[in-house]
Amino acid sequence: MKNLCLFLILTCAYFTNAQVVKQDGDTLKYLIVRNNGIEYVGQILSDDGRELLIMTQQLGRIYIPKSEVKSISKVDESTDYKAGEYLGQGVFTTRYQFTTNAFPIKKGENYALINLYGPEVHFGVLPNLSVGIMATWIASPIALALKYTIPTQNPKLNFGLGTIMASSGYFNQAKGYGGLHWGMATYGTRRSNATLSLGYGYFNSGFSFTSQNSYYQPGTYAAVFSQGAYSFPIPEMLTYENKVGSFKTPIVGVSGITAVGKKASFIWDVMIIGGNKRTIFTDQQIQYFYDPNTGQPSSVVYNDPFVEVKSTNIVIMPGMRFQKDQNRAFQVTLAGVIGRREETVNYQLEVNQYSFPIPMLSWFYKF
Repeated sequence: MKNLCLFLILTCAYFTNAQVVKQDGDTLKYLIVRNNGIEYVGQILSDDGRELLIMTQQLGRIYIPKSEVKSISKVDESTDYKAGEYLGQGVFTTRYQFTTNAFPIKKGENYALINLYGPEVHFGVLPNLSVGIMATWIASPIALALKYTIPTQNPKLNFGLGTIMASSGYFNQAKGYGGLHWGMATYGTRRSNATLSLGYGYFNSGFSFTSQNSYYQPGTYAAVFSQGAYSFPIPEMLTYENKVGSFKTPIVGVSGITAVGKKASFIWDVMIIGGNKRTIFTDQQIQYFYDPNTGQPSSVVYNDPFVEVKSTNIVIMPGMRFQKDQNRAFQVTLAGVIGRREETVNYQLEVNQYSFPIPMLSWFYKF
């Protein structure tokens, strides 16, 4: 009887130790997030239904009650690690500087972004749908942002649709409005990827008026002989209703992010705002012509007072993001605008080029 009891004890000890050795030898690693936001990365040694025993690289073995575990997800060591350090997949990886990628904000995850010009908040309301509010510090203008992501069977290839609908708010009694609607394709992982976006933007300030913009009917008119003399004719007078601050234009975006360490990432965000054509009112030029022999008026030309303007702008936004943990990050961007403006005046093309910097600072907060 004693020998049987001893045999059973040794057998149980052997299988228990064998199970532990098997678990310790398991190379799979998981991201465990607690309800208070604290995260651990390591192997799961055991799970008895009440608590987890995990092995972490920094703290060794840790017991975590199952009631305190918010989520468990597998870590891909080929993409989520760099030089032996876990990079993470936090909610901030869905954003560049201004544009976004096709990775979703997971349901229940939210983040706030504070810029020098104003705040933003974004919420993951469904597995592939997020909703956000963007504004300035005086809430004018203010915009609603929506993003819907479309995953594929290839985890590195994702598609998405986005829209921003804005109002001028307090400015001009909310008569101004604008929007940006786009589709995007992202290739890569959350920490190293590139995105191509194609969209259409428009804006109307809400200002319109009829004022002193009066002009003569453009054209060439022959001199009129009346009462024994030639004189220049005066054509019909017209008025022009001027619409201030409106445009429609296609927009192309090329963006990406590359991890350069556990806490730092290089970001580039480029927007090409091109093909914006509009017609503006300017001074009307009048040319008088005389007969070289008699010196009498021969004709008059009333030129077109409208100028066709075409502008193309490239917004370049390279920057660095420093992420202290999965809940906070800081980003500095050395952005700038390079533009080209073409004006056609009396069939003559005039080209003006310009550039100016727009440095940006941003703070990310997960909540």
